[in-house]
Amino acid sequence: MTDGSWTRYQLRQKLFSIGEDFWIENDRGEHVYRVDGKLLRIRETFVMEDGYGSELATIKGKLIAIRPTMTVERGGQVIATVKKALFTVLHEHYSVEFDGGQVLEARGDITGHEYEIHSDGEMVASISKRWFTLRDTYGVAIGPDQDDVLLLAVAVCIDEMSRREHEH
Repeated sequence: MTDGSWTRYQLRQKLFSIGEDFWIENDRGEHVYRVDGKLLRIRETFVMEDGYGSELATIKGKLIAIRPTMTVERGGQVIATVKKALFTVLHEHYSVEFDGGQVLEARGDITGHEYEIHSDGEMVASISKRWFTLRDTYGVAIGPDQDDVLLLAVAVCIDEMSRREHEH
């Protein structure tokens, strides 16, 4: 499934609350990316930074929306839009639409943190709780030659939308 060329990260779920910061760690437990959770008016915003505080991506979501949607921005430009599919059979399904027209699909047990992200039928990331024994922790494995920051931001979007939906 994922070989040694895949990069693994560790995230702690339920830390994605507005106003809190959290770290994304690599498989050696080193802090790699910091996510700063902010609440701005009717939007929730997460700013993803490197270890030196440089902004790498901004994740924005509308707190009130008919169809859950979040965007990922770089340099003030929306580069990806993450949406929950309206109708799904058996498993939850999210789509990620890029500015250039590319679409990624996230399918599987989203709330259980056991799902995959595919691009043109090829797996580009795998999300799983099974890799860690710590409660409320899950991993994101990202394939070679992928945009790690973008795929981690997508995982944060999906986790936040799924968590918010299941709290209501």
